[in-house]
Amino acid sequence: MFSTFFSLLQNILLLATILASLLSTTTSTIDDIDNSDIDHSLFESNHRWRYEFDEVRWEMVERKGNQFVVGGQPFYVNGFNTYWLMVLAVDPSTRGKVTETFEHASAVGLTVGRTWAFNDGGWRALQKSPSVYDEDVFKALDFVVSEAKAHNIRLILSLTNNWQAYGGKAQYVKWGRAAGLNLTSDDDFFIDPTVKSYYKAHVKTVLNRVNTFTNITYKDDPTIFAWELINEPRCLADASGNNLQSWIEEMAFHVKSIDSKHLLEIGLEGFYGTSTPDRLQFNPNSFAGQVGTDFIRNHQTLGIDFATAHIYPDAWLSNTISDSYLQFTKSWMQSHIDDAENVLGMPVVFAEFGVSAKDKNFSVSYRDQFIDMVYKNILNSTKRGGSGAGSLLWQLFPEGTDYMDDGYAVVLTKSTSTSNVLSLQSRRIQMFNSKCSWRCHWGCRKKKSSVDGLFSQQNQL
Repeated sequence: MFSTFFSLLQNILLLATILASLLSTTTSTIDDIDNSDIDHSLFESNHRWRYEFDEVRWEMVERKGNQFVVGGQPFYVNGFNTYWLMVLAVDPSTRGKVTETFEHASAVGLTVGRTWAFNDGGWRALQKSPSVYDEDVFKALDFVVSEAKAHNIRLILSLTNNWQAYGGKAQYVKWGRAAGLNLTSDDDFFIDPTVKSYYKAHVKTVLNRVNTFTNITYKDDPTIFAWELINEPRCLADASGNNLQSWIEEMAFHVKSIDSKHLLEIGLEGFYGTSTPDRLQFNPNSFAGQVGTDFIRNHQTLGIDFATAHIYPDAWLSNTISDSYLQFTKSWMQSHIDDAENVLGMPVVFAEFGVSAKDKNFSVSYRDQFIDMVYKNILNSTKRGGSGAGSLLWQLFPEGTDYMDDGYAVVLTKSTSTSNVLSLQSRRIQMFNSKCSWRCHWGCRKKKSSVDGLFSQQNQL
């Protein structure tokens, strides 16, 4: 009997030794990873990020408390914007640029892209008039979605624009006027029943679209991370925010009535409004509190799954780069992370951020510093299981598309230093997700004690 016990003890000790050996292979801390840990041959293969830590789970992204999860495991985001993918996919001569964009994004570990699922009227319009679509353009959007999946990248698809670019609310109002409606402002988009019915019909058409490349209906496709109601909504005609709030409530219900599987966000820039006068101090200027949006009130709408904010100190403060950019960004991000965690109880994604090459005193080194600061603020939240769920750089470009550059283009093949900053963040995020899911089987619960326990086990961060 003693020999049996001794044999059992030997086996237990052997198993413990094996486990200790396995764990020792992952003892590099997230903070300790630096550029020396990264293969700088970023474009030798667009597959090297796949399965590095864990098999990619191609399931729907869900929200659990204040974090995203896939298959019950954490999913923190490092991503990018490239809004024009559908338009370039229409023409076979430029379709390859879509593939290049995803290849470059995948090579530095980016996992989520944000792009337009609309082009209302005008050149290469998806929707030529209310509920009248160009099938070739729709097939181009199908290609974008299928190509994203081929590179293990998920998409946030925006459904219209506050701005006139690509039609947006102004085009919807033009269609209403052409139909004989008495509309006096582009902001009538948010209140006129007929115009709202045009938008609702577009939402229904896109969500029910069957992809001609994959044969998967959009509303059933895990490639789609989330729907976005409208890019950067503002309603200057109603500073109280009531008109926009009512529109958000109506459209959130409409989207969820068609597709209850996918996440939904609004598309807000993150300005605080009248519901939280004590938070107005964090806005970049006084005007920001008068554009009809309200970060807290809007995101408390039933059906909205996560919050968003954008970061543009050069557009909101001054186009001359200074230390005030970094000071503002830190304060802006922290206030939104705190409110997402303590008030909203949901994740927040900084869905656009960047610095324009047109800014006075611009340099690539400053851009790298700015991006790195945004990333570190995200990591500070990630480390404690907070609501800072990720960020999306504005914006990623392949070579040969300079004619579309708004000043914010980041061409990774031309900027090794910026590529390294992005790759480093991706590696940290991916390691964090992997360690949480594999080593600790952490369920992404919003319990600080659990998170503290996680990091004390790892002796990291």
